[in-house]
Amino acid sequence: NDGIDEMIYIDAVASLYGRNSIKEFVEHTAKTIFVPLTVGGGVRTLDDISSLLKAGADKVAINTAVIFNPDLIKKASRKFGAQCIVVSIEAKKNSVREWTCFTDNGRESTGLCVLEWAKHAEHLGAGEILLTSVDYEGTGFGYDIELTRSVSELVSIPVIASGGCGNMTHIRDVIIDGKADAIAIASVLHYEKLRDLIDHCLID
Repeated sequence: NDGIDEMIYIDAVASLYGRNSIKEFVEHTAKTIFVPLTVGGGVRTLDDISSLLKAGADKVAINTAVIFNPDLIKKASRKFGAQCIVVSIEAKKNSVREWTCFTDNGRESTGLCVLEWAKHAEHLGAGEILLTSVDYEGTGFGYDIELTRSVSELVSIPVIASGGCGNMTHIRDVIIDGKADAIAIASVLHYEKLRDLIDHCLID
């Protein structure tokens, strides 16, 4: 009702707890919500991807499984089409100021360089990248512009910026300065902070 054009469902700790239980939510949502659904969390196999697509997902986001089995990207892209396969990257700066890929909702470091992994994921057949800054997630201080721009300039597939949105200026900045193709927002919608800001701008 507020005008979003896509919805993202991620079970952020599915891999941590070894579960894959989001299918029922997808089925329920797909019956009543008529915008594309991207779904992730606990996706490990081609069968998992197939199950979610059949349940009503339009795209499937994968992080942990493809880091440890990159060939899954290639197989999934060939079987379902690159447009269905979103590689989710949880990025965090390390002690030498480089971005490292994390899993388990930012808990476990993989040691992989975010920029190298993003390019490799594109090469393997990823259709999009969902890029989340672990450092900025939940802060409301804005997106990691440097991270987003670095990945967006490196790959030719769409990059969705995630983590840190607190106001309309943050959205503008990550699209213009960060060169993001799209933005993911959560808490500002959940707590209607963004609606308050929009209403304030309209009144002014």
